[in-house]
Amino acid sequence: MPTNLAVVILNWNGKNWLEKFLQDVVRFSQNADIYVIDNLSTDDSIDFIERQFPTVKIIRNDKNYGFAGGYNEGLKEIKNKYYCLLNSDVEVTENWINPVMDLFEKDASIAAVQPKILSFNNKNYFEFAGAAGGLIDNLGYPYCRGRIFDSLEEDKGQYDDEKEIFWASGCCFFIRSKDFWAQKGFDERFFAHQEEIDLCWRLINSGKKIFYTGKSKVYHVGGGTLNKQSAQKTYLNIRNNLSMMVKNLPFPQLIGIISLRLVLDGFAGVYFGLKNGFAHFWAVLRAHFGFYGQLPGTWKLRQKNQKDDFYQSKWLIFKHFLGGK
Repeated sequence: MPTNLAVVILNWNGKNWLEKFLQDVVRFSQNADIYVIDNLSTDDSIDFIERQFPTVKIIRNDKNYGFAGGYNEGLKEIKNKYYCLLNSDVEVTENWINPVMDLFEKDASIAAVQPKILSFNNKNYFEFAGAAGGLIDNLGYPYCRGRIFDSLEEDKGQYDDEKEIFWASGCCFFIRSKDFWAQKGFDERFFAHQEEIDLCWRLINSGKKIFYTGKSKVYHVGGGTLNKQSAQKTYLNIRNNLSMMVKNLPFPQLIGIISLRLVLDGFAGVYFGLKNGFAHFWAVLRAHFGFYGQLPGTWKLRQKNQKDDFYQSKWLIFKHFLGGK
């Protein structure tokens, strides 16, 4: 019989990360089943797992489905009550699981939980992808407690709490399997990036809660699968963010926010182009065309219920870049 929790790592040519971090996952997850879903890797990462970690179960996808599709496909074969979707470039710590499971047991309305996520390369600071729990502003810009855009806070214990948040990071994402499948999993059209925010938003619109616990911590390398400065990441983040808002925003706010975001994205494209090169400017344009191409399908996926008070801050981009906050 399976245990309640399945720790599930999605892998694509990630042998170097598995060599570095899988041993601690096995050592500190003794009461969990451990799976690796492989997106048709061309390196020898699967041979490595079979040789070194015979207790780890392997699920082989027939192609590279990306992050969203890769998990959707592989998780069909996992029957545990809870999933922990864990990036291969994450270092877990002793007792990283119990505080999360305690939250699930205390409140049946909690659908997803994330731990404190610190930087592997600078362990006193929060990490970009999740930090101390994800939030969103009134224009749909995601940010975190401990991270605003590229500005990271030092961990001084200021987020050692347990608190309801808006989204949990996909780099270490605990979720009840029944809630994952009630929402039909991740939106596979996203491929990668912000699919977890979209899923959390859908869960919130359905009456569920997303939580953070500072009693559990992990260390994330970041950029292990797609570099932070990648133009492809710029493309995916912008396209997926726009599609996510169409699916989840209340209709009275939708047109105004999307229109303003398209204008702001134009300025962002110029900024990215000057800062990181023409490929990033072009990525913003491609993202808009990709958004328009997906729009008919996105509209069909609009949620039946949307919450008006979805955001935790207003005009974040202006306060941060113009106001220096």
